[in-house]
Amino acid sequence: MMESSYDTNDSHYQSISYLGHCCNGIAVIHLSRHIPSNTLVAIKKFNMDKAKEDTVLIEHEIVLTRQFHHPNILPYLAAYVNGPEVCVISPLMAFGSCKNLIENHFTEGLPELAIAFIIRDVIQGLDYIHKKGYIHRAIRASHILVSSTGQACLTGFRYACQIVENGKWQKRIHSFPNSTANNLNWLSPEVLEQNLQGYNEKSDIYSIGITCCELGNGIVPFADMPTTLMLTEKVRGHPPPLYDSSTFQGLGNLELSQSPRNGEMGDSNGASSSNLQSKARIYSSRQFTDAFHSFTEICLEKNPTRRPSATELLHQSFFKLCKRGESVPDLLHPVMPINDQISSETDDWEAVLAAEKMQEMDINTCEWDF
Repeated sequence: MMESSYDTNDSHYQSISYLGHCCNGIAVIHLSRHIPSNTLVAIKKFNMDKAKEDTVLIEHEIVLTRQFHHPNILPYLAAYVNGPEVCVISPLMAFGSCKNLIENHFTEGLPELAIAFIIRDVIQGLDYIHKKGYIHRAIRASHILVSSTGQACLTGFRYACQIVENGKWQKRIHSFPNSTANNLNWLSPEVLEQNLQGYNEKSDIYSIGITCCELGNGIVPFADMPTTLMLTEKVRGHPPPLYDSSTFQGLGNLELSQSPRNGEMGDSNGASSSNLQSKARIYSSRQFTDAFHSFTEICLEKNPTRRPSATELLHQSFFKLCKRGESVPDLLHPVMPINDQISSETDDWEAVLAAEKMQEMDINTCEWDF
């Protein structure tokens, strides 16, 4: 359906279910039906009375996102004001965010092949915005959404910034993103250091590496580590590793003094000891491919000049896995996309009945922080 077919009349959108919240509670996301076209969409509603200093970020995100047109960038189909709320219409990404998939279904991490498909899509979107002259600065699992067909889309552009200034491409920029508290764990060392050397689009490549660890391990990197220690570890070149039999020497009885492939683990493992202990047996019994390890390690190079560009990353051997012909929905089985739980091909009365039954369905809410 063409973007122009989605209008800005709030009465044309029938709310079916609450999906989640984002932006520190400023916005809520609803599964809704666009009545004229009888299709399911996601509506993000920003309460501008709560936004305060985030108003500029919200405006920036909406304006910027609507300028992008790429299959792996989540489009905003329409935007309008309804009372104190700014409402943004986007396609329903029926598998939700990768964060949602990890928290509710794949607590030890997503299957490697699924990660290959998802990260390939993300990098294609990232390559597009880099060539448009923007740095994302907030790549993480919650900003990657997956459609019912398995296509991954990048979102979360309220933290993005331009590389181009006064018509000239800048080799380095020095602006520090506003409201970075939620993104610190994924930011590159050069962004966090805020020194005279500045940073460029290669900082997003580091965030790709951190996100690979997040998707592979099912754990937010540096989750239980003080911010200063996290920065120290990154500056020392000690990012978190992918956890498998090559990074765990024991089966089940984890010794935190063990040294995985990328250096000291100890307290620099990026997650609590108890969390790792509970997952140690799974980690110790699986084996990621060398291609996945190598891909993650090259993204997490401390020196940004040694990191490949997004274009170069697409030629990494890791993505040869995607030629096997398998699909992301099959790899995510038995997770069921939302649009398989409720059909958009209903009349008005059936939609009302479906809305009343939504609470009985296994639709998990989460921070859809897109």
